[in-house]
Amino acid sequence: MSEVPGWTRLPDLASRAVGGSVVWANDEFFAERENLIRAAEPAYQTYTFGHKGQVYDGWETRRRRSPGDDQAVVRLGLPGIVRGVVVDTAFFTGNYPPHGSVEATSVEGYPSPDELAAAEWEVLVPKSPLGGNQKHYFEVFVERRYTHVRLTMHPDGGVARLRVFGEPVADPRFLVAGALDLAALENGASVTGCSNMFYSSPSNLIAPGQANLMGEGWETARRRDDGNDWVALKLAEAGTVTLAELDTSHFSGNAPAWASVLGCDARKDPDAWFDLLPRTRLQPDTRHRFRLAGDVEVTHARLDIFPDGGMARLRLFGALTASGHEALTRRWLDLLPPAHARLVAG
Repeated sequence: MSEVPGWTRLPDLASRAVGGSVVWANDEFFAERENLIRAAEPAYQTYTFGHKGQVYDGWETRRRRSPGDDQAVVRLGLPGIVRGVVVDTAFFTGNYPPHGSVEATSVEGYPSPDELAAAEWEVLVPKSPLGGNQKHYFEVFVERRYTHVRLTMHPDGGVARLRVFGEPVADPRFLVAGALDLAALENGASVTGCSNMFYSSPSNLIAPGQANLMGEGWETARRRDDGNDWVALKLAEAGTVTLAELDTSHFSGNAPAWASVLGCDARKDPDAWFDLLPRTRLQPDTRHRFRLAGDVEVTHARLDIFPDGGMARLRLFGALTASGHEALTRRWLDLLPPAHARLVAG
């Protein structure tokens, strides 16, 4: 196809820029799978050799000496309807796959690679010829919402980028009307303590925006005991939490295996902690969202990770109580310089 299709102007649902991740590949001997969904266009540097050969900005597997195909599974950062797929073999000239195909599935929660392998997959792009060093455009005509796609190279080789263009379709269960991030730094929350901050500050957990790399999150040293790491927070003000987001983006080999979130109302008893989110399994490099009961007022929260590792972000969405909103407003007014306070008061 010589003309670029109009559907390429839609969002790339798989891009790292919107939270996508490559959750599994059966082989990445020459070039790592994560390159598949980088937002930047592929680049090439001549005579850039590592101990496994030329370094490619893409995903490349070893040469097969037995029957079979190579595959990579991508979790869409924005689940939705797929309108078109681009398989880009940029700079792969003697090592591109002769054929490729793309499937998709829709699953609940945050499954492991083994659980994804057992899911029902539907064909978006049938086995199709591929050429070297070029973009291949495949229009998709399936009117369904998907959460994951699977790229198959028949039989092996290298692909620089996989673009999955489409229309995001939100899960209404996670749309909480009027919700405020009570744990956000910009809303007045703060870190009050943590078990370990060897690699980076726990304040990164509640910073604005998405983390762009591992160093923009919070990461602890490796534990060699039976304990676990934690971070304690003072929330913006008293409120109820109805949605928790635990984001392990960029933490692939060092994400926690499990996590929990506790809450307490320090106005009543600063030592009376209770479950907001019970201990829950986490996946690497994944933005997890969990609905909470939201029926208890809290002023503080504590994230426990088991046993150690790194987290990109923690979000606790909910609503301020009436007294919490009043206290936040009073503190803001009390801290304004007199001239600004008079202006606000009218």
